[in-house]
Amino acid sequence: MPNSKFITLNDLQRDAEIAAYLRAANAQMKAIGFTEHGERHAALVAQIARNILAFLNRSEREAELAALAGYLHDAGNLIHREFHQLTGALLARDVLARMEMPFDELTLVMGAIGNHEESDGNPVSAIAAAVIIADKADVHASRVQNEDKLTYDIHDRVNLAARRSFVRVDAAQKSIALELEIDPTISSMADYFEIFTSRMLMCRRAAQFLGCQFSLIINGQRVL
Repeated sequence: MPNSKFITLNDLQRDAEIAAYLRAANAQMKAIGFTEHGERHAALVAQIARNILAFLNRSEREAELAALAGYLHDAGNLIHREFHQLTGALLARDVLARMEMPFDELTLVMGAIGNHEESDGNPVSAIAAAVIIADKADVHASRVQNEDKLTYDIHDRVNLAARRSFVRVDAAQKSIALELEIDPTISSMADYFEIFTSRMLMCRRAAQFLGCQFSLIINGQRVL
C-alpha cells in the first residue's frame, strides 16, 4: 500500500462510519437484553489495552494498535451476537483499508479482534492479549442498560454491583491484576464467578503471553 498511513485512535473516534457501527452494535445488544457494548465500552477497552502495553514498556506503536483493536473489537455485534468477533474483524478490515492502514498492522488488528472472545479466542499477539484483558476488565454499573429491574439477569446484577474496576500493571513484578469493588448486597461473589470464571482464565492466558502473572482482587482480597 504505497500511501499507507499510521492510523491513531483519534482517527477512529472521528470516523462517521465507525461511529454508526458502534451505535448500531449497541442498539442490537440492548434490544436482546445485553449490557452496553457501544462507544463507551469501545473507548474504555481501547484505553486500557493501550495502557497495558505501555506500562509493560512495549513500543508506542504497538500500544496504539492495541487501542485500535480495542475500539473496534465489538463492532461485529451490529450484524449478530454470534461470531461477532469474526464479523467484527472483517468489518475492521474494510474500514482500516479505506483509511489506508499498512497491511502488516491491519492483520494484527484483525487477529486481535477475532480472538477476543473466551469461547474460542487465544492471545495470538501482544495486541490480542491486551485487548482480551481490557475487554474482560470492563465490569461496571454504568454498563447496565435494562431499565426494568424486575427482569435483571445475572449479568445485570453483577455489573450493577461493580462500583470500581481497575487494571494494575507492574512491569517490575511482571504482574497484571484486575481490582474490583463489588457491592455484596446487589450481587454475590458466587454470581460473579458463575459468569466470569472462563473470562478470568482467558485473562490468565493473556497475561502469561505477555510474560506476566494474572490475579483477580475483589474487595481487597485476592481470589485468583
